[in-house]
Amino acid sequence: MVAIEVILGDITRLDVDALVNAANESLLGGGGVDGAIHRAAGPRLAKAGAALAPCPPGEAIATPGFDLDPPVRHIIHTVGPVWEGGRNGEAEVLASCYRNAIQTADEFGAETIAFPAIATGVYGFPADKAARIAVRTLRETPTEVAKIFLVAFDQETHDQLTAALTER
Repeated sequence: MVAIEVILGDITRLDVDALVNAANESLLGGGGVDGAIHRAAGPRLAKAGAALAPCPPGEAIATPGFDLDPPVRHIIHTVGPVWEGGRNGEAEVLASCYRNAIQTADEFGAETIAFPAIATGVYGFPADKAARIAVRTLRETPTEVAKIFLVAFDQETHDQLTAALTER
C-alpha cells in the first residue's frame, strides 16, 4: 500500500517528482494554489497550459515543472468540480481528479507526488467530504508511486485531511 502523509505547508516548496495543481479549465493560472504554482513555476507554465487547454473537470494533464525550486519534473493539472450541493456528481468528479492525477504520475514513473486539497477553495467543495474522497480514492487506486503527500495550506485543512487519513 502506498504511504500517505499529511503536511502543512507550501506545496510549491516540496521536493517531489510530481506536484498536482488544482487548476481551472483554461490552465492559465488563477487564485489559490493554482496562482501560487503558476507564480513559482514561472510564465512558461501558462504558455504550456494554454497549448493543452481546456482540461475538463476530473481529467488530468501534465506539463513540465519549469522554474519550481526545488525542481519538480511534472506538474499535473486537474480541474475539480464546483460544489452544487452534492447531487450533480461532484463526488465522482473529485475522485476522478485524484485517480487520473495518480495514474498520470505513474505514466511518468514518479515515486513521490504532492496533492493540494482539490476543489475546497473557490469551488466550494466541503473540506471534510473532500478529504475523505481524496484519501479513499488514493488508497484504492493501484499505483507505483511510493509516497503521496497531502498538502494543507491551513490548519483546518490539515485537520480534515488528518482525520480522513486515520479513518478506516
